Amino acid sequence: MAAAERHQNDLTKPPGSLGRLETIANRCAAIFGSLTPPLDSARIVVFAADHGVAEEGVSAYPREVTAQMVLNFLNGGAAINALAQAGGIDLVVVDAGVATALPDVPGLIRHHIADGTRNFTREPAMTETQMKEAVEAGMAEADTAVADGYNLLGCGEMGIANTTSAAAIAAVLSGLPVKDLTGRGTGADDACLMRKISAIERALVLHRPHLATPADILQRLGGFEIAEMCGFFLGAAAHRRPVVVDGFIATAAAALAARMDANASDYMFAAHRSAEPGHAALLEVIGQAPLLDLGMRLGEGTGAALAIKLIQSAVAAFTGMATFSSAGVSNKTS
Repeated sequence: MAAAERHQNDLTKPPGSLGRLETIANRCAAIFGSLTPPLDSARIVVFAADHGVAEEGVSAYPREVTAQMVLNFLNGGAAINALAQAGGIDLVVVDAGVATALPDVPGLIRHHIADGTRNFTREPAMTETQMKEAVEAGMAEADTAVADGYNLLGCGEMGIANTTSAAAIAAVLSGLPVKDLTGRGTGADDACLMRKISAIERALVLHRPHLATPADILQRLGGFEIAEMCGFFLGAAAHRRPVVVDGFIATAAAALAARMDANASDYMFAAHRSAEPGHAALLEVIGQAPLLDLGMRLGEGTGAALAIKLIQSAVAAFTGMATFSSAGVSNKTS
């Protein structure tokens, strides 16, 4: 990091004039231990799963939409497909626990733990064995991405009712009131929002005595896609690769990963500030300021796709600019 900061000050620009682009590049240099960090190849992994808490009427959409959107991803018709293509980013889709049976479609990776989680207002969302299996599956996807030659990673998600799970996780990690952390997700009306807040509050009463560790929180309140993203973040850190955290749900997974191992957050870049009210509390947990603030709340990895190009641009300036001495430009006098 220190070497990167010295190099920044020798580039043909006033010190600090590229603002946060300089910080981004310095962090990437530190992650790779190199003043020429290789960020030419990027992959986003989209993890999809269903949630039993959808039974409580917490979403404006039926759970079948999860499977329908997975097929849309695989057919290239979603927002993340368009943004990934525009950015030259490879896209991978993982079935972490979609409740509706999916056909054998080319490109679909199956880390299917179960047909959705259980309703966490009545019982733990998953068993301890399922939670561990999901985290390990996410770590395996990070292993695969690195083995395939990708050096900049990102992830996104799809899962009807997963903002309910993310808000519950945010409430436990932050200690803030549920109503202050819970948003409308995918277009919930007032009645739906009230059901969502009620479901989370009832779940916290039920599970509060059993939420001592991040793994406990994940098992009782999480989703299979959240658990696999959590493992993906841990795996990226283990391989010393920068990993871009998308929005609210992805940051819930990142926050749990950071609580499992504080070093993991050093490798995370927060893509954007979600319009969901609970996102700020989760960003505090991972200790990363979002790179973008565009009023987005779609998920899918869309924010990560945009941030990846920003990170690559920051490193391009860092590695591509001339120094004062090489360009024959006079530096400022001391």
